[in-house]
Amino acid sequence: MSTVRKDEAVPVRSGSQGLIPAQPGPGEGESVRETARARSEDDPATDGGEPGTAASVIAGAGPVGSPGERATVRLRDEGPQEPPRYAPEWLQLREGADAAARAPELLDPLRIRLANLPGRTGGLVVHDLGCGTGSMGRWLAPRLDGAQHWILHDRDPYLLHFAAVASPRSAADGSRVTVETRRGDVARLTPDALAGASLVTASALLDVLTREDVETLADACAGAGCPALLTLSVAGRVDLTPGDPLDAEIAEAFNAHQRRDGLLGPDAVTVACEAFAERGATVRLHPSPWRLGPEQRALTEQWLRGWVGAAVEERPELRDRAERYLNDRLTACASGALRVTLHHSDLLALPRPKGGTP
Repeated sequence: MSTVRKDEAVPVRSGSQGLIPAQPGPGEGESVRETARARSEDDPATDGGEPGTAASVIAGAGPVGSPGERATVRLRDEGPQEPPRYAPEWLQLREGADAAARAPELLDPLRIRLANLPGRTGGLVVHDLGCGTGSMGRWLAPRLDGAQHWILHDRDPYLLHFAAVASPRSAADGSRVTVETRRGDVARLTPDALAGASLVTASALLDVLTREDVETLADACAGAGCPALLTLSVAGRVDLTPGDPLDAEIAEAFNAHQRRDGLLGPDAVTVACEAFAERGATVRLHPSPWRLGPEQRALTEQWLRGWVGAAVEERPELRDRAERYLNDRLTACASGALRVTLHHSDLLALPRPKGGTP
């Protein structure tokens, strides 16, 4: 495995692989925000607009985007001019809630498997699929012992840059962490692409895959004999306090929107469990809900706009009632009276190691 010294940073280039030394994560996400702010000055499409207007939805914050544009991850090539799928601002906004939600209960069985991987002679090699700005690495790398080399996969070169420069530099025991970036397509993942992998990770990815994509992922992990830790897949359930008669109808329409074009949406975890189990893996699940209160007002506001907007896109007849509903919910959010539990699931799949037994 190639490494570089900390003083030998290689810039990441669009359409290429780039190996750069890991850097300290931004204390308050400043490197991500500053880079995103610079981009927004050149690209009005990423500008939030005035607060309280429909334009203040961050591009990529849920399913709301440009007219006629779905803001879900595109997994197949659509040409070199394809725009970014998620705004760095949205990924930064949700990072704290994601970190608080991920299930630490799955880490002990993962650590045991990693410590006993057959043929392991060096550090861990971790593939992070759909890495975004790298929040999974910032959460997981400091929780695992030993030297680690993270291979960050994403379709968006801007997000790969953010992920690389904000990667943690050390593991739980102080061992070194390095990082490599790759632009690629999850739907084309093969066991060969995972050769030498110790672990595959992803966050908030399964629900924007198709059944075929999930089976491809399970095949690749089984073929490589490496575990998969797949976190924060939507479960299709939302609890809002105080309740409203329209809550269930909005949630149902949103879930239908997530299933468009063959995407799995809230069915993703069930399909993934079946796919990994059919290939001989031991599968563990644990809930990982977002719990949003007054301290997460900015995130709750953006999530509400995306959630309700997707529901209306799916069922336009909801528009008038949904507009009143959203205004009421935003008022409650601003006053600190609204609490939201958005249910997710974390999945740990432990395939049979190559040449070994579970």
